[in-house]
Amino acid sequence: MTLSERIAYIRGLAEGLGLDEGKDEVKVLSAIIDLLEDMAYDVQDMEDIVDELGDQVDEIDEDLAEVEEELYGECECGCGCCDEDEDFSDDDAYYEVTCGKCGETIVIDEDALLEGEIVCPNCSEPLEFDFSGLMDEDWGCDCGCEHAPDDHADEDLMS
Repeated sequence: MTLSERIAYIRGLAEGLGLDEGKDEVKVLSAIIDLLEDMAYDVQDMEDIVDELGDQVDEIDEDLAEVEEELYGECECGCGCCDEDEDFSDDDAYYEVTCGKCGETIVIDEDALLEGEIVCPNCSEPLEFDFSGLMDEDWGCDCGCEHAPDDHADEDLMS
């Protein structure tokens, strides 16, 4: 039973009592029933609006999926690895750096890292990067694994 139907039922019960319309108690009861009826109509209007907005959001979602498909295309290798959301492309190297002053972690690209210094966007503290101990004479990395330093792209390089 909907709200409107329930309120109509209560109105019918109240009218069936045969109460004297001139009494104050009956006037209060009638006013409460009228208020409930108005509230039921408002709730129904809001439900209709929410349903309409839900339909519009679904349409927007479908349109966005079409745009994403057009921009990014399907996964070239067919494995589905490209379906996951990624903040950065695999072509560029990015590094996480933690500011020594404010403790915030920021993400910078390789070009900014190779410049040797940036300013923390959170607290304006200059951050310097020292690469002097990373490469030895045979281009191996500092850990002794004889891979190029780029093979350890996830390591922090902040000094």
